[in-house]
Amino acid sequence: MNKDALKIAIQMDPIADIDIQGDTSFALGLAAQARGHKLFYYEPSQLCLHNENDTCVLAPLQALTLADKQGAHFTLGQARMTDLRTLDVILMRQDPPFNMAYITASYFLDMLQPDVLVVNNPTSVRNAPEKLFPLQFKGLAPPTLITRDHTALTEFRATYKDIILKPLYGNGGAGVLRIKGGDENFNALLDMYLTSTDEPIIAQQYLPAVKDGDKRILLVEGEAVGALNRRPPAGDVRANLRAGGTAEATTLTPRDLEIVEQLAPTLRAMGIIFAGIDVIGDYLTEINITSPTCVRQFESIVGVNLAIDIWQAIEARLQKANKDSR
Repeated sequence: MNKDALKIAIQMDPIADIDIQGDTSFALGLAAQARGHKLFYYEPSQLCLHNENDTCVLAPLQALTLADKQGAHFTLGQARMTDLRTLDVILMRQDPPFNMAYITASYFLDMLQPDVLVVNNPTSVRNAPEKLFPLQFKGLAPPTLITRDHTALTEFRATYKDIILKPLYGNGGAGVLRIKGGDENFNALLDMYLTSTDEPIIAQQYLPAVKDGDKRILLVEGEAVGALNRRPPAGDVRANLRAGGTAEATTLTPRDLEIVEQLAPTLRAMGIIFAGIDVIGDYLTEINITSPTCVRQFESIVGVNLAIDIWQAIEARLQKANKDSR
């Protein structure tokens, strides 16, 4: 291992179950390995917080080797309970749901900073849920209501007629419904949402531009490095790739660049090295900092591996931190 090699752990869902053709965590690990870094793996449920001597966060780390071959894409070493402060970088890459287990893992990783660079900053991940975060930026999100109040939701629908309902902490397009004006299922659907969870739900004005695609723009240190347009399948409003959407190459419009420029200072200040934002027409609908995706798809379609850009940014942050500490 070269003298500049980093010790990197990937906190992620079971690696045996991933589809490497579309998994960004795999892409990040593969790129780190190619740069000569040492990889380790553990699942978030394996985190331990212990205060026997000095309070520390531990996990049974397994040395990880990756290969770009589905079905034979990884090998793991023997698990060894390890103080995570001995690492240089941890990639917090488990998928939502953004629930108490997710939040608790972020509390654990908080305790490692600034000794370990956690990507993305767990404090910021916890404080910026992807569907709430866009509403902090004036004029970027479409008309949106987040509430459990039945009357407020009914009035929102009366105002905007054609709306989208979706769970606040959902992902991958799950639970996203379009309610057109006059749809008699509205009240029944509200009842279904409100009885199935104690969380607020999102009502949002339907954006006809989604028929032309939902643009995923990938940001590194607040700068746009690539974008894909995701088109929904026929008869569906969801462009998410997990929901059957198809990805295609695209370019950034002046409005896209305006949105990115407005977000960039906040993302950098929050320690968000890697983000994925979703833009439909002229509107920002999500800022994904939990487990951004589409790096593998971008490489497949455009021929550029954005995982390299991400690691260059991570290495630059570490170099700056080392220089500042001298």
